[in-house]
Amino acid sequence: MATAKKAAKKPAKKPAAKKSAAKKPAAKKPAKKAAPKKAAPKKKAAPKKTGVKRKPNAAFMKAMTPSSVLAAVVGSMPIPRTEVTKKIWDYIKKNKLQDSINKRLINADDKLKQVFGGKKQVSMFEMTKLVSNHLK
Repeated sequence: MATAKKAAKKPAKKPAAKKSAAKKPAAKKPAKKAAPKKAAPKKKAAPKKTGVKRKPNAAFMKAMTPSSVLAAVVGSMPIPRTEVTKKIWDYIKKNKLQDSINKRLINADDKLKQVFGGKKQVSMFEMTKLVSNHLK
């Protein structure tokens, strides 16, 4: 009887092994999808190897004198373009002039309307172009 029990158990184990073999190819497919994700961090690591720090452009750091119209917003002292942009954004946020629906648009008040050439609303990208006209 002992041999009959062993023989009965062996066929039960074999189908279980076949089921696990069927699951293995399915497990390999997600692994292939994960491989490209591993390749992406390698690309990001490449710039770190250079170790060269980025130098700021001297043209942006040169102190510029704002026009009288722009001086009402940022002050009359000569300051770099980067600081002018920061001060304008501080003014916009302080006075809540950013459009509530589309945050890329700026609603001009009386001071900014003069800087923007009379426009009521400009995009943030157009703003820097219009501000540069007021710097010498």
